[in-house]
Amino acid sequence: MTDLLSEEHRWLQEGETLDDLRLGGLKIIQRQDGYRFSLDPVLLCDFSRVARNETVVDLGTGSGVIPLLLAKQTAAAKIVGIELQSAMADRARRSVQLNGLQDQITILEGDLRQIRQQLDAESVQVVVANPPFRRPDSGRLSPSSERARARHETAGGLEDFVAAAAYLLGTGGRCYLVYLAERLAELLDVLRRNGLEPKRLRCIHSRAGDSARLVLVESRRGGGVGVTVEAPLYVYEGEDYSAEVLNIYGED
Repeated sequence: MTDLLSEEHRWLQEGETLDDLRLGGLKIIQRQDGYRFSLDPVLLCDFSRVARNETVVDLGTGSGVIPLLLAKQTAAAKIVGIELQSAMADRARRSVQLNGLQDQITILEGDLRQIRQQLDAESVQVVVANPPFRRPDSGRLSPSSERARARHETAGGLEDFVAAAAYLLGTGGRCYLVYLAERLAELLDVLRRNGLEPKRLRCIHSRAGDSARLVLVESRRGGGVGVTVEAPLYVYEGEDYSAEVLNIYGED
């Protein structure tokens, strides 16, 4: 066991931690004082539907948590994560290699606002994204640039993420997003203006009786009008994760 831990930690650089994703034995490398993944991408991956041999792109992949989860949970042929920040892209690549998933996952360093320079139009079947929730002038910016860019639209906002998704998807392609519930009207408007028709929607509540905090939305390129609003998802029961969240983690 000591040898195994030593082998895993050789992937780390100063100031980094090696953390357990609690799913499929996956480990992820994160900056101790930088952006650290939350439950949001876990719920997004559970909500997403990826068929066998499809190609998936994760916009703003950060530490690579979404590609790692989708590689374990789906039969996707190829998963591409695009990340603007060099240090985060490097950590994502090392996490992919650490988990032995380099044949399935590719991490690209680049700006999703220049997506045309990186990937071909209508070249993928699924796009997923956990975009920054807050406008630059909304709330207190984190002193860490990683956290600031993950939470605030300092390097690309909702319009940029949706436009990139619309460019990448062919007819019938699906886009899966997790976003602030208070900005739902804006999200649906932006999706439809970019030719992505909302088809499924699910609200995420901290607890029963609380207002929705987040929303999960599936949209389709060229889809017909009509959206299914699914039952709400409650994250907590008392102080513990709800039975559904534990089931997502395989811990029910």
